[in-house]
Amino acid sequence: MAAPAAIVLDQKVHLFYQTYGNGRNDAICHAVSDDGIHFVRNPTNPIFRPTGEWNCGRAIDADVIEHEGTLFLYCATRDPSYRIQMLVVASALTDSDFGRDSWTQMCDAPILKPELPWEKNCIEAPSVCKHAGRFYMFYAGAYNNEPQQIGCAVSEDGISWTRFSDYPLLPNGKPGEWNSSESRHPGVFIDDDGETYLFFQGNNDHGKTWYISKMNVEWEKAGPFPIRPRDGYQFRPKAKSSHTPCE
Repeated sequence: MAAPAAIVLDQKVHLFYQTYGNGRNDAICHAVSDDGIHFVRNPTNPIFRPTGEWNCGRAIDADVIEHEGTLFLYCATRDPSYRIQMLVVASALTDSDFGRDSWTQMCDAPILKPELPWEKNCIEAPSVCKHAGRFYMFYAGAYNNEPQQIGCAVSEDGISWTRFSDYPLLPNGKPGEWNSSESRHPGVFIDDDGETYLFFQGNNDHGKTWYISKMNVEWEKAGPFPIRPRDGYQFRPKAKSSHTPCE
């Protein structure tokens, strides 16, 4: 089991996690807790795996966000050849038990798939937040150490997404820096005071050693941009994107 995403609803902690090591059979599971420590598995686990000829049925890297009485579940899947990693979304009512029959797949094609040169054959690890009435998704592009880098997409409804830029929002580091091999697997967090943080992991030895770090995130009308805490350096996207893969 791996990659948990947690959300508090009606004073209960709901945990969405993946199985791992089962290849095409990996799927998303659910557990619930009154105290955040002791969890009870959903009896219908696994609760979600995608369907359709465009994917292989695998689901990993869960993230969830609540919107107007609906819970959106984002995860990564692969194409039938098991070569291209891409994203899918499902939804369930927040007053449901989040069992297998509660979920409706909201797309009949990937909501985001690799199209840009730096994304290569992989988009995974979606992490979604809401700001100023819009959804923002931070995602990882390219497989591990290719290098994997962090991108951003925006949506009005949480289903149809447009890239914020043709370039990574947070690239890997320069040669000799701690994250020169990659900056990967983003986790966005908006605190109670409104401050936004982007957590991520990286390494400089092609995956032999792992580090976790964070950036402060500031918002402007065009969207978010990370700021490196140690020196205030701003990572600003280079260009807007016209890619809308869900058309």
